[in-house]
Amino acid sequence: MSPPAGREALLFAGLGVLILLVFLWLGAPFGMRMLVEASCLAIVALGLTIQWGYAGLFNVGVMGFIALAAYATVLVSFPVNDAFWASEGPAQLGWTILLLALGIGATFAASRSDRLGLPRRLRTVLTVIVGVVALVVVEGAIGDTAALIESEAGFIGGFGLPAWLGWLFGGVLAGMLGWAMGRVTLGLRADYMAIATLGIAEIVKAYLKNADWLTRGTLTVSPLPWPVPTAADLGFVAARAAYLSVTAVMIVVIYVLLQRAWASPWGRMMRAIRDNETAAAAMGKDINRRRLEMFVLGNVIIGIGGGAFITFTGIFDPASFLPLNHTFLIWVMVILGGAGNNLGTIFGALFVYLIWTISEPAALFLFEQAAVWGDRLFGWEAPADLATRALQMRVFVIGLTITLVLRYAPQGLIPERPVRYE
Repeated sequence: MSPPAGREALLFAGLGVLILLVFLWLGAPFGMRMLVEASCLAIVALGLTIQWGYAGLFNVGVMGFIALAAYATVLVSFPVNDAFWASEGPAQLGWTILLLALGIGATFAASRSDRLGLPRRLRTVLTVIVGVVALVVVEGAIGDTAALIESEAGFIGGFGLPAWLGWLFGGVLAGMLGWAMGRVTLGLRADYMAIATLGIAEIVKAYLKNADWLTRGTLTVSPLPWPVPTAADLGFVAARAAYLSVTAVMIVVIYVLLQRAWASPWGRMMRAIRDNETAAAAMGKDINRRRLEMFVLGNVIIGIGGGAFITFTGIFDPASFLPLNHTFLIWVMVILGGAGNNLGTIFGALFVYLIWTISEPAALFLFEQAAVWGDRLFGWEAPADLATRALQMRVFVIGLTITLVLRYAPQGLIPERPVRYE
């Protein structure tokens, strides 16, 4: 069911009023930071709405793709670590990468050995054996390489290239991981696919957190270079406004491309697969291949948004990637905005992140007022941890928002518009 005429304009006007109130109440620096972070997460949400809204793919591993793309951004844009390049680390790392490539190639060749006449059961056994041997050899090489790099250089550093190249590279890596995951998980039922994507996301986070030679682990990497002048050059508000202009352009470009693709014959085919998989298969469509396309495309966009987000924060900390902040919150943005509607996803991202951000200071203000008046009227002594309790109110407020929206707008605030064919 399409939204009433003018509903989108009314919703965005109301959102604009809320944003203006935030600027007036909490100041321009806070408001600009909120808008930049929300715009980065809007890009991530557009990637997820491709997967869920367009293809019905239940990806709850968003955090893993964001984390991988964030590190790719660090690798590309962080300044060069001269100590690493002056050591034996590059040669050792190159040898390890060669072993990894040979292991992947050998495992892939074993998986195709049935084409040479080997029975399928023996092919599977051979593939497992080759894969396990390759894994053991590569893990040993990585351990030796990690010890060498950590002792001589700390970690590998970056390449000192522009940040936007890191975002693109992050999108490519996220897409490659999505392709590998999709080859395994797209044949599973939705609930099994959710478990698989969640598990792989946790593996990515755990590896990045513990690979000190690669990411510095919990020591973090900072400051990350921006693609625009920083606060030291322009001031907090102007620098954040410049960054917002970059992310806003990215949102517009991605939105226009997605709208054109969704209105094309390709988009019509994807709607047919999503709405009636059996009928689409009967018409000769390769269901898994098309879903894999959507999964990879969505992850590329998720990776680009994740790279832009980590660059703005200025610090890479693998431990900071949390399912609550980097998976659940993105899903809330897509569902509340309207799955399958790109404009609704953008609105949902801005609206949900605004609620998420201001719920803490708003709750703290209310708690402090309750403490003051409770003391005056009843002699009530307020708890000492009001700030902590206010922070915890974010989850309650988001939960209440979800309940209210889905109660009165089950398809989202700006649901998908039906496509009419002439």
